[in-house]
Amino acid sequence: MNRRWIAGFVVAGAGVAGLLLWPLIPVLEIVDGREGRVALCSWVRPGEEFVLSFVHSVNRRPVYDTLRVEADHLVIVKSRFDAFGAGMPDASTEEGTLLVASDGWLVWTVNRAVPEITVRVGRVADHTLQLKGREIRLADLAQPGTPLTLCVRKTRILDLIKDRCIP
Repeated sequence: MNRRWIAGFVVAGAGVAGLLLWPLIPVLEIVDGREGRVALCSWVRPGEEFVLSFVHSVNRRPVYDTLRVEADHLVIVKSRFDAFGAGMPDASTEEGTLLVASDGWLVWTVNRAVPEITVRVGRVADHTLQLKGREIRLADLAQPGTPLTLCVRKTRILDLIKDRCIP
């Protein structure tokens, strides 16, 4: 073999290694706050939205929080609910706008960027993630009372292969 071929193989090998080892792929991770383990990983792309739903602890009515993935953070887009309850907005403010949708549901729009969101798995709340056409109960990922943190980070292709993230 001549030197050009050897140099070509070295460059190609370095390129493949770089693709496998450099954190390039954005993922949504749900991390167990007690054990530090990744309870769920999913490939995501900036602009992708998903819903975290739960049953309100006081009025026992459903709440649907829409979240959006950005390059390195999450955005709380809006909440949909059909009844007022403790901690729920009851009017528009500087922080957000409250509207009544055509179906009668209340929509609180905030578009607030956050680095991460931590949720304690509820005993009654039945926290459910609606992501990529799937419904994932947080109680299936961790015991009730466990804090789970949702965050966006970049990972290596090698980690995706190893960890078997949801595509």
